[in-house]
Amino acid sequence: MPHDDSSGAPGVERLQKVLAAAGVGSRRACEDLIFRRRVTVDGRVAQLGDKVDPATAVIYVDGERLVTDTRLVYLAMNKPRGVVSTMADEKGRTALADFLGRVEERVYHVGRLDADSEGLLLLTNDGTLAHRLMHPSYGVPKTYLCEVAGPLRRDAGRRLKAGVELSDGLARVDEFRLVDTLGRTAQVELTLHEGRKHIVRRLLEEVGHPVSRLIRTAIGPIRLGDLRPGRNRRLTNAEIAALFKAVEG
Repeated sequence: MPHDDSSGAPGVERLQKVLAAAGVGSRRACEDLIFRRRVTVDGRVAQLGDKVDPATAVIYVDGERLVTDTRLVYLAMNKPRGVVSTMADEKGRTALADFLGRVEERVYHVGRLDADSEGLLLLTNDGTLAHRLMHPSYGVPKTYLCEVAGPLRRDAGRRLKAGVELSDGLARVDEFRLVDTLGRTAQVELTLHEGRKHIVRRLLEEVGHPVSRLIRTAIGPIRLGDLRPGRNRRLTNAEIAALFKAVEG
């Protein structure tokens, strides 16, 4: 529930100031959004003069979640091949924390990629969002670009979409397409919301196409884009809002 002007509680600020600090727009533009009833705080339509605690308030602008807690960090990273998906490794192998020198906050990886795989990883200190992104009930899709032994069998895509019986049960992909053929190898792209260990490699091997290279290119609405291996970037407000939308309900 929004605080009124008489609150005086520590950490409480005018709503338009909090919105402006989060990058929504100028304070005048944020006042206009509030006036037009396009902002809600903790489930209620906000009003001019409302005060909020940015660390705890649940704020939506035009139906999209806006994170105003400055302690929360959301990163996209391009994990290089050969790097283990742990923050630190007791065996001394190269780990994720080795690439996060400029990140002051303590963050954790959302899910993992095996050492031989590369591509998009999300890192955050938002435990609630991380849990939802990893929980199978939310079914957040992930997209992979794979180099496999070719030529591609004509029925490979149909079989993967229909479902393939693995040692731990049936698994299927949501989308599949041939991207390119390169001599005795083929590049394929597939999307699935499964989270079982090595699921992509196991599926493709089962239909006769062992994987020689695997790159995760998207997690839900977040795309790897041209982020270079070993680099990370902070997600935009729009990307964070899209992640929250992907795990709503």
